[in-house]
Amino acid sequence: MRAVALTSLEDMKAENTVEIDLAGKTSLADTMIVTSGRSDRHVGAIADRVIKDLKDKGFGNARVEGLPACDWVLIDAGDVLIHVFRPEVRGFYNLEKMWGADRPQDRVS
Repeated sequence: MRAVALTSLEDMKAENTVEIDLAGKTSLADTMIVTSGRSDRHVGAIADRVIKDLKDKGFGNARVEGLPACDWVLIDAGDVLIHVFRPEVRGFYNLEKMWGADRPQDRVS
């Protein structure tokens, strides 16, 4: 599931993708992926692609929040949480720092 999401993000030219290992930190999920789109349209397109690819690969229907506005879309795929932000919104919430992903080894691209 994680690999499908990362491939979708790469294919859609998502920017500044960070993968955060949540194992042992929370029971919410095992992995959190935080990424950015260049605009609200790009954020929506990225989210749509990830949702479609997860469903097509047999991972079922993910729960989705924020799709109408596309400032910040959360895709809850069970073991993987995917956050797709516009850059300004991402900077405001700064999830990477909150979850301790400011270490270089957690960066994907």
